[in-house]
Order: sequence, then structure tokens, then C-alpha cells
Amino acid sequence: MSVRTVQVTFDCADPAALSAFWCAVLGYVVDPPPPGFDSWPAALESWGVPESEWNSRSACGAPDGDGPRLFFQRVPEPKSAKNRVHLDVRAAPGLTGEARGDALEAEAARLVALGATRVRRLDATPTEEVCLVMADPEGNEFCLD
Repeated sequence: MSVRTVQVTFDCADPAALSAFWCAVLGYVVDPPPPGFDSWPAALESWGVPESEWNSRSACGAPDGDGPRLFFQRVPEPKSAKNRVHLDVRAAPGLTGEARGDALEAEAARLVALGATRVRRLDATPTEEVCLVMADPEGNEFCLD
């Protein structure tokens, strides 16, 4: 069997805003409009999509194509329970101890300014390094590690 690519899908209330948040977190870019269109609004209008549906979905990915695509789809119901799957954002690769904690704290402060919420810090144990549990603007948990 060949290796398959994956897309991570988020159910959310505001796809454009959540996509912009994750672009800022990961250094991703919003998917460009299809060939022949200079913007998404131009494409959607041309296809007859009602303006009320223009923010029903959004997608983004790494500028070089490396890494999973993130897809955001508007759903009517709010998030109601803990995520069963979450992203681990590698914010301190190769760092340990105090340097790792400092790097994670600095990244957490940057993300809070973008709309994230700090949930809790999981301090280092004999077998694991420190990590921070965060939530995106719509309450989806993720870890900085």
C-alpha cells in the first residue's frame, strides 16, 4: 500500500477567522483561488454561490506543500466536549529544560495575542518534557511542545 496524505478538518463557526489563526500559528497560507480568478470572492460569485455562504469553508497549507492541509467547515452547533484528536505544535524542537519552557512560554504569549487561550502547563516529569495545553479561538485544544 502506498503512503497517503492527510487533511485535518475542523468543524467551526467562522472558517475564515480560524483559518487565519492557524496560518499565523503554523506559517501556513490560505489556499489560493482557482486558476482564472484573482480572488475567492470573484470565484464564488462567478459560480453563483450566495454571499451568505462565502465563509462556509476555508483551507490552508504550508507554502512549500510540506505538511497536512487544514480544512475548516462551518457547522451550526458549537463545540461541546473535549477534542478526541488534537494537534501538537512543535514550538521548541531540540530544546530541553528551562530553555524549552522559556521557548514554549514565549510562543504561548504570541498565540494568546492572536486569540488563543492558555489552558494549562504540564510540567516536566522524569519521562516527559514540559508542554503547554492551549485552545484556539473556537476552543479546540492543541499542545505546544
